[in-house]
Amino acid sequence: MLKVGQGALSPPFMVMDVIAAANVRQASLPPSAPKVLRMEAGQPATGAPLGANEAVAKALRDGAAMGYTEASGDRGLRARIALHYQEWYGITVSPERIVVTTGASGAFPLAFLAAFDRGDRVALACPYYPPYVNILRSLGLDPVLLPTAAQSRFQPTLAMLKALDPPPAGVLLASPSNPAGTMLNNVELTAIAAWCAKNGVRLISDEIYHGLTYGISPTSAAQFDGAIVINSFSKYFSMTGWRIGWMVLPQDLVRPVDSLAGNFFISAPHISQVAALAAFDCHEELRGNVDRYARNREILLAKLPQAGFSHLAAADGGFYIFADISDRTQDSVAFCARMLTEISISACPGVDFDPVRGRNFLRMSYCGSTADMEEAAMRLINFV
Repeated sequence: MLKVGQGALSPPFMVMDVIAAANVRQASLPPSAPKVLRMEAGQPATGAPLGANEAVAKALRDGAAMGYTEASGDRGLRARIALHYQEWYGITVSPERIVVTTGASGAFPLAFLAAFDRGDRVALACPYYPPYVNILRSLGLDPVLLPTAAQSRFQPTLAMLKALDPPPAGVLLASPSNPAGTMLNNVELTAIAAWCAKNGVRLISDEIYHGLTYGISPTSAAQFDGAIVINSFSKYFSMTGWRIGWMVLPQDLVRPVDSLAGNFFISAPHISQVAALAAFDCHEELRGNVDRYARNREILLAKLPQAGFSHLAAADGGFYIFADISDRTQDSVAFCARMLTEISISACPGVDFDPVRGRNFLRMSYCGSTADMEEAAMRLINFV
């Protein structure tokens, strides 16, 4: 029998299986039946902003050659991303420290390979975005899971990190987080960054939900020397299928990541970089999307308790509700399957984010239409 490499044995990203099950359910329904309400994935219901689409259409009409860019990305786009940090955070970032990637998903293996050696330990909060752990393990790295709960707002604390002996090689943060939507404030982030610097620990900050916050301003780890920042055009910019993201790197990792990116991907898709550059001029439209997410969030936070979901994480940012359902079931997989079968709502079981305690949780995405969220709330109330 031919060998299968250990890297191929990575667990599936369960939400992709949930998406497939929802597709099957929708296809099985008669035309007159209520549609499946999609609350399983972090996929904005809106597409790329109009200005991005128009820029791509113009480039194609003008016969622009869509070839390779530099491995680190188009220089104009990198300069615009650098300006974004000045505009949003008041942080000066050199364009030379920015690498354009094939989404945030393409950035994580680049960051892990550049910053760590096989066998290194990387600490992160649990629950977590599943590909973090799956990618780390496939690269021969050792995730150190820090069990968090509502008491710590599902975020790691400085005390948790100080308790690690010896300190890990890296710390991976996500603020706003997936699945809980909670955030670290600047004091907390600064304290963790200082601890990392003191102990020679590489800080990686996943900031892909920046721009999607509700009454709280996000703070970027780009302000700290030595930190790696990862972001994407998928969430705030509503460009999931374009597969375009970026990294802000410390100077010592610029050349290593550029070399890795060239070998792995050659470059991010040129046409997606054209769209991304234009998207920075579309904030008015994008803020309209955020207003809709805010309305959806308010609807669910108000009505989910009426449906028996009384223990909800503080949804500071992103577009997820993380619900503790332990008073109703200890099998979130079966519970989500019932929701899909009985009321045609597709949600993600918590075991995707925490294989042990996740059986008591589920995650619902509210980045669909407001009408769908209102309908979802009513179906869930009747489901009780």
